[in-house]
Amino acid sequence: MEPDRPSGPAPQSTSLQLVARIALAISVVAFAGWILHDFLPAFAWAGVLAIALWPAYRRLLRLLPRHGVGALGPMLATGVIAVVIIAPLVLLGVALARESHVVIGFIGEARQHGVAVPDWIEPLPVAGPTIAQWWRVNLGDPAAAEELIARVNLRTLSESAREYGGEIVHRLALLLCTLLTLFFLFRDGGALTLRLRDLSDRVIGLRGERIARHMIAAVHGTVNGLVLVGLAEGILLGIVYFAVGLPYPASVGAVTAVAAVIPFAAPVVYSLAALYLFAVGNTVGGIIVVSFGSVLLFVADHFIRPVLIGGAARVPFLLVLFGILGGLQTMGFIGLFVGPAVMAALVALWREWTEPEPVALAAPPPRRVAATRPVQRRKT
Repeated sequence: MEPDRPSGPAPQSTSLQLVARIALAISVVAFAGWILHDFLPAFAWAGVLAIALWPAYRRLLRLLPRHGVGALGPMLATGVIAVVIIAPLVLLGVALARESHVVIGFIGEARQHGVAVPDWIEPLPVAGPTIAQWWRVNLGDPAAAEELIARVNLRTLSESAREYGGEIVHRLALLLCTLLTLFFLFRDGGALTLRLRDLSDRVIGLRGERIARHMIAAVHGTVNGLVLVGLAEGILLGIVYFAVGLPYPASVGAVTAVAAVIPFAAPVVYSLAALYLFAVGNTVGGIIVVSFGSVLLFVADHFIRPVLIGGAARVPFLLVLFGILGGLQTMGFIGLFVGPAVMAALVALWREWTEPEPVALAAPPPRRVAATRPVQRRKT
């Protein structure tokens, strides 16, 4: 039997206890972050996908029966996203495996006869003849080509294959963790949102919820402004590639769509396509590609994207652009979406600290009703 504690009022929380609780919370969070730091990109991708696709997921749940909302809806949504992400990678791997014999045959031909200068290099403006001359000296001669190929020995190839193989396995593991996390976010996202809102109200107040809404709006705007607009640019330029006779227009259009997600990358792709058309003698096609691509990107970057990205969270587009570029440099591809969200939080904090609080209008004083005396009737 434990001795009874002396009855009395509970000890009040002191400032030392508050500091100890804060230190304990920071230590636990930091230790957990250190344990999970390799999986943080997977968590970030799952969070971005969940925020961006949450409206579509809610519409999907309305189409399902009530008893299928618990597990069927999250499983179906995650499966569709997995197919959209994995299917292009599988098709790319199959295409590379099919074309591997072409690479082997090219290496054998180069060792025996050298590598002939492609017909489209020498007609290139300014640098074409210089590149062609360098090609004949270093690659056109079989002895020079053999020496160049011999530098890449089997040991180097095996080490590179092992390194890239390990990186591919690591990326696949992160993809599986992302999909698994995304499933649970879809399933428990509503309850998690309520808990985070309650925590924000207790710790920060109502301003925390407003900042979170700005960040969510920034993620939605970034997805719409980068991904959807980039996909539209790739489709339209792919149609132009097909119309002017560019080889493999669908593949080049897909590369253009991926490059259009990254600021200032799409002009490099369609400029190279136009340069190839100029080299093969299709001058009109090259001019059409350059002109249409420049006009399309000008309209998209100056009118459509600022409205979709900056207008969604009331963030200046210059800050959004710097957030995209800085996030891409510091965090990789996920930084394209995290950077604008951080900029939205920064702008929201700036407005909370600098804009004056709205003054509540004072209620008008109650109108006084004039007292009326009863009218006395004269006696007749």
